Amino acid sequence: MFDFIPVSSYTTLQYNILLLITVVILLHAFSYNIEDQKSVYFFNILGIIVAVLYTLYIGQRQVNYRFGDTVNYNQAYQLLVNGKDLNITKDYLFNYMMVASSKVMSVRSFFQIVDVLYIIPCVVFSKKYFGKYWFFSFFMFLASFSFWSYGVNGLRNGLGTAAFILGLCFYSQKIWMYGIFLVSYFFHASLVIPIVAFVLSGIYKNPKIYIYIWLASIPLSLAGGSAWTNFFASLGFAEDRTQGYLTGGEQYAEQFSQTGFRWDFLLYSFSAVFAGWYYIFKKNVTDSFYIHLFGAYCISNAFWVLVIGAAFSNRFAYLSWFIMPIVIIYPLFRYKLIADQYKAIGLVIAAYFMFTYLMNVILAK
Repeated sequence: MFDFIPVSSYTTLQYNILLLITVVILLHAFSYNIEDQKSVYFFNILGIIVAVLYTLYIGQRQVNYRFGDTVNYNQAYQLLVNGKDLNITKDYLFNYMMVASSKVMSVRSFFQIVDVLYIIPCVVFSKKYFGKYWFFSFFMFLASFSFWSYGVNGLRNGLGTAAFILGLCFYSQKIWMYGIFLVSYFFHASLVIPIVAFVLSGIYKNPKIYIYIWLASIPLSLAGGSAWTNFFASLGFAEDRTQGYLTGGEQYAEQFSQTGFRWDFLLYSFSAVFAGWYYIFKKNVTDSFYIHLFGAYCISNAFWVLVIGAAFSNRFAYLSWFIMPIVIIYPLFRYKLIADQYKAIGLVIAAYFMFTYLMNVILAK
């Protein structure tokens, strides 16, 4: 459908379109009232258009090395199409879905289905918790640093996080929520990290402790170095490939632009920690769902900080980063916290996306 767009420009184009939408949101925030019915109608229509076109755009990408593991998934898919058997020992839901799809559809149709399942939970979550302002929440997901990457590259991980987000929609129905969390685990085993973090933050509901845990992870990581990666790998909780991300060294380093202690990514992660601290302790937000999720974010991200020097630690970073849009934007739409709040929302969305644009477009050149 979009094959007329050069592959070399495909990713950058979607970031530039998101930049344009960011500018529209920012200008609107400084010129209009978010509660105005015309504004609500405009952003609902825009949201539907963006959701449909973005889902098609990401799902109809060409099979090309520029989209990371898209090529590897294609190779495995073609083997299945040609009658080869797949030895499935992990990520059962994703792998059996791929096996079943290979019998009835092309690989690009399979990629499209994967990305429909990747996008829909973000829409459902946004509509449930943000109501008529759902577009702003949905756009925050799209504006996230790694959202595009996990729709075209780390597909299993992306589907796992999408299922987790869907599970959050059933927060008041714990059996359903944890059942869907289990589905997320069977999409990708690494989801055990945010699931365990969510369980822990639900048992001990003290957000101050989770901020301390996150802060403590920084000097512990600096002091421990590779000892943490070896320790977590030795626990055997991760799948073989995930352990490779921790200890594989040069084998995976070429797939990551820079290894070592990533201060830039740490600052990015801190933005959500700071947001949670500000909302909970400065603005007295007592929302049980928000505090629960904030704790899960801090614990999951602290795990990543401990293994930040691993060759492919960005895979672990995303196990907390996918929660960041919610942590940062949720209270601004649920509670009246500051004067000129809509202007603040516009600035927050713009600042959040500009990190994404800086890292993926400006510095990527």
